[in-house]
Amino acid sequence: MKYDLLLVRYGELTLKKKNRKMFIGKLVSQIERALEGLDIVIRANRDRMYIDLENEDAYEVINRLKHVNGILSMSPIIRLEKTDEAMKENALLLESTFKEGDTFKVEVKRIDKAYHLKTHEIQQLIGGYVVKETNRSVNIKHPDHTIMIEIRYDGIYMYSEVYDGVGGLPLGTGGKTVLMLSGGIDSPVAGFEIMRRGVEIEAIHFFSPPYTSEQSLEKVKTLVDILADKTGVDIKMHIVPFTNIQTTIYDKIPDGYSMTTTRRIMLIIAERLARKIGAEAVVNGENIGQVASQTLTSMNTINAVTNFPVLRPLLTYEKNEIIQKAVNYGTYETSILPFEDCCTIFKPKQPKTSPNLDTVIKYESNVDFELLIEDALNQITTYTSKNEQESTEFEDLL
Repeated sequence: MKYDLLLVRYGELTLKKKNRKMFIGKLVSQIERALEGLDIVIRANRDRMYIDLENEDAYEVINRLKHVNGILSMSPIIRLEKTDEAMKENALLLESTFKEGDTFKVEVKRIDKAYHLKTHEIQQLIGGYVVKETNRSVNIKHPDHTIMIEIRYDGIYMYSEVYDGVGGLPLGTGGKTVLMLSGGIDSPVAGFEIMRRGVEIEAIHFFSPPYTSEQSLEKVKTLVDILADKTGVDIKMHIVPFTNIQTTIYDKIPDGYSMTTTRRIMLIIAERLARKIGAEAVVNGENIGQVASQTLTSMNTINAVTNFPVLRPLLTYEKNEIIQKAVNYGTYETSILPFEDCCTIFKPKQPKTSPNLDTVIKYESNVDFELLIEDALNQITTYTSKNEQESTEFEDLL
């Protein structure tokens, strides 16, 4: 079936008032990027958007837009001349896509009040015609399909399909954060969840060769590529050489506290990177009680190294909920590849679930971690999604 337009519904954007124009402008920019190379024209207004498809396939456009933040749903539209016969003919075209036994109803919006039929008259005309020609049943309260008819000034718009978007807010409307990205299931999902709120991300990954392999690094790069591909934006990942810090922690910090110190040093580095790139918070995939470092006491002890905001989008999720989101986002199969990250390689045998802050500070005071942190920051390299790795100097982070 040849469609003429794609209707894009904003959802949450319609609640914005004085800033609505800015939000819609961001959304238009991201849609233009997602549809780059296609022959389309975008017409945006305060509560919805129409994309003139010209000669493009509606379903290709929908597929490109299904992960663009800020889109609640989409419907491919047939635009008709303003005649009763045109409505009848195209109602049968829409009906032909329904499954045998499915019920339907007709809904009408009359933007052009001058049309010769009233709303209920159009419903009776089209609904009755479809029943007569196909013997299909009407169900007003719980139909399997709704044939939508909009009587507009430039013609009649008809559609019956609705495709969900990801909702949320357009990227760039909620500030910028640094995502602590491991190779596991949780952190990529946390990245997607924070981006749904319009927040841009740059990732940070702690890499400890030779204990963690190049394969583990390629796995995380693939996760960055998936994040970028699904959201339609380039994403940078800053790779921190972490071997010297981790081996020092392993040698100098008692086993029960080693994970606490590791997470504290990671957070210090993430904060300094965030300040350098203009980010306003650090994001991670922590979840209450999932592992020893994610009890409230542990989080409090780890957070004591900074006053910088630390956001945890997955804090109260069940593990099965996170896994399902990873499947939906397309990261799950990559996340479960058997290449361990630095946290699992140096995992202590009996980590403290309630680490005492004074005790961990005492242990850390015997090591010059600042020198190690400076050295790691100076050797950061940056990977940009689907581009070659490039070296970046970070001396002014210190």
